[in-house]
Amino acid sequence: MRKFILISLVSLTLISMFYSCQTAETVQKDAYYVNGRDLYIKHCQNCHGAKGEGLGALTPPLTDSVFMKANKEKLACIIKNGLSAPVTVHGQVYEGKMPEFNLANIDLAQVIVYITNAFGHQQGMYTNQQVENDLKNCK
Repeated sequence: MRKFILISLVSLTLISMFYSCQTAETVQKDAYYVNGRDLYIKHCQNCHGAKGEGLGALTPPLTDSVFMKANKEKLACIIKNGLSAPVTVHGQVYEGKMPEFNLANIDLAQVIVYITNAFGHQQGMYTNQQVENDLKNCK
């Protein structure tokens, strides 16, 4: 019985050590994801939906991985400055105007980490530096 308890304790210790050994980047991405989810709920969910499904013909979904990947460097500009030009997602044209959101760069990075890693996406980390660089290229 003592041997079983000892083996169980050693096993649990090894398992917990394995799961607690995350890289600093993973920890940062997870923190950005959680904070980004909260910002998404506050600022974006009303139009884009709880699951990123969009709002019928009015608001595009955020579930199109091809669109999200192809436009990742434009997302900071779109969120910060809004969008009035038509956008095509899943072959459907959306002509509604997206309002601007005056968010800090850290908030933009966190929202982008969330929307590019939720809804079936897995696009990894997006940093404040990337936001800053992408905002310089807004058209």
